[in-house]
Amino acid sequence: MTLRHFLTLSDLSTAELNQIIDRAIQLKRMQHQNEVYQPFVGKVMGMIFEKSSTRTRVSFEAGMSQFGGSAIFLSSRDTQLGRGEPIEDSARVISSMLDIVMIRTFGHDIVERFAKYSTVPVINALTDDHHPCQLLADVQTFVEHRGSIKGKTVAWIGDGNNMCNSYIEAAKMWGFKLKVAAPVGYTPKAEFLNDCVELVDSAEAAAQNADLIVTDVWASMGQEEEQKIREKAFAAYQVNEKLMDIANPDCLFMHCLPAHRGEEISETMLDHKNAVAWDEAENRLHAQKALVEFLINENLKPA
Repeated sequence: MTLRHFLTLSDLSTAELNQIIDRAIQLKRMQHQNEVYQPFVGKVMGMIFEKSSTRTRVSFEAGMSQFGGSAIFLSSRDTQLGRGEPIEDSARVISSMLDIVMIRTFGHDIVERFAKYSTVPVINALTDDHHPCQLLADVQTFVEHRGSIKGKTVAWIGDGNNMCNSYIEAAKMWGFKLKVAAPVGYTPKAEFLNDCVELVDSAEAAAQNADLIVTDVWASMGQEEEQKIREKAFAAYQVNEKLMDIANPDCLFMHCLPAHRGEEISETMLDHKNAVAWDEAENRLHAQKALVEFLINENLKPA
């Protein structure tokens, strides 16, 4: 049996991704009804953080606890990873003591190398290139509010960053059209583009006929020193009520959070009648629980 990991969306088939979304909705219903479901008593997740987080840590840790298992928080300050131990060596040792590992780090090659030498499933909880767990939550949110995302038009407005890259991959996996509006110099790298993506030259062009508008902060973690430069470059790319008026009347708005009000979004955008960022944030818990359940069960299948 080949060990299954989740480093990018394409590590799973579209059918498997949809299975996880459906299961996430079911797990959410169970949790809201206070139904105790603990299939993983005694199972332990390792959570390796080289980038700080709120939603990622809380959602994975709470999810494992609700499943009856536990999670160990590991920062680079607390482990030999931060002192130069080869990733390959750390992967061999850490995975021998755990049932599943999630990693939130910088270079995507780090999660790839760790997964290569791990004996348990590895989840990419964010790298500089991809953020696939957030896409599971986003698609779950869209499905809950509007039904299937297949054939819909999604507008990504802002930086061509890791979230944008995962939206590009999601467009191919789920079959929706993606329009990306980013300033010159901040468009996604060519290596991430595919035939489901259209690069447009303004936020207004992206919003036209959109069923979903998504954005992210202008300066991601590690780019704080570029804040002032980016504020100038992205000034015309704010998502606000005027931009939503260009989109379809039932167009949803999402943001992976944390949001900088008055920058990439207007001060009141999170209160817009079609904004679903709070549902989107909660769904990190449910989508990741469905993902963890899928990966652990896949690994338990007989060879």
